[in-house]
Amino acid sequence: MNEIKFSVPMLAKHRSAEFEAVMASKTKPTRSLGVIEDVALRLCLIQDSVRPQITEPTIVVFAADHGIAAEGVSAYPQSVTAAMVQNFLGGGAAINVLARQSQADLVVVNAGVKTAMSNHPQLINTPVGPGTKNFLHGPAMSTDQLDTAMLRGRDVVDQIWQRGCNTIGFGEMGIGNSSSAAVLMSLICNMPLTTCVGPGTGLGDEGVRHKIAKLELAMARAPRLESAQEIMAYFGGFELAMMTGAMLRAGELGMTQLVDGFCATAALLVAVALEPNLKDYCFYSHQSAEPGHAAALRHLQAEALLRFSMRLGEGTGCAMALPMLRMAAAIMCDMATFDEAQIAQKLKGEQI
Repeated sequence: MNEIKFSVPMLAKHRSAEFEAVMASKTKPTRSLGVIEDVALRLCLIQDSVRPQITEPTIVVFAADHGIAAEGVSAYPQSVTAAMVQNFLGGGAAINVLARQSQADLVVVNAGVKTAMSNHPQLINTPVGPGTKNFLHGPAMSTDQLDTAMLRGRDVVDQIWQRGCNTIGFGEMGIGNSSSAAVLMSLICNMPLTTCVGPGTGLGDEGVRHKIAKLELAMARAPRLESAQEIMAYFGGFELAMMTGAMLRAGELGMTQLVDGFCATAALLVAVALEPNLKDYCFYSHQSAEPGHAAALRHLQAEALLRFSMRLGEGTGCAMALPMLRMAAAIMCDMATFDEAQIAQKLKGEQI
């Protein structure tokens, strides 16, 4: 397998004390803004600046089809992937509504939808193939296809970066992709598959049992896979592989990253296995109601910003969490210090 190299720099942790001192000087009791303070300080570290900015924030939805969908592991037919991409492009999906409200640009990427997609100004139409193969019977993609997907993910981020974006959100759409994500998570985190599998698009108990049985059989048939890239090639999806390359490139460029729910986090698990420094650039927008997501976050030693019992995907959690990043940056840039407000002198004078 060809090894694609990314190099994600370490954060500017030597400036941590400086950034913390600035936060401590703001006109508020210590730690009174809680998590928002943590977000603000990490933005400072990511941007190596005491005045972090959120510029041209963009949410990218990677879409592709999965061959494993033929095994009845989803509550919806595979044709829904293409239909939802058209919905994104028509502006009528949840992510469109939420992205508009959070003032984020939205980009849709056809990474490998089975149905051919017409060109559209909001669509990056770069499919690796018409969906992956059914990994119950062999690898989902070839190693060349994996390399292509990761490199095209890199190119997507380069395009967005060149528009002036420094904050990027990652979402996905693909019938069957929670099955891929569950297996990726199980193998990379060395967790039982049953911990990682959930209802996906809304399976009932019997549907979840069927899904687990099919995925267990696929894992039993697979050869021994040594690396995260080999695991992605065998069990992944084109949108997850492309997202992995995109996340790594965003890390190289020092971009702040918002990771959506379960499937996007599975892609990140692969990316972090390749470049551990990447984890420091990521905020986890929300904890998905998909049960494996909480376990994945524990593996990453991370906490989500929001817990809204969501499991839609599409980058919807990114749109909801983006205002928190804006507010955290504003605290550092716009909030007065005690000296600026002359509060310290007043407190001393009144012996409070």
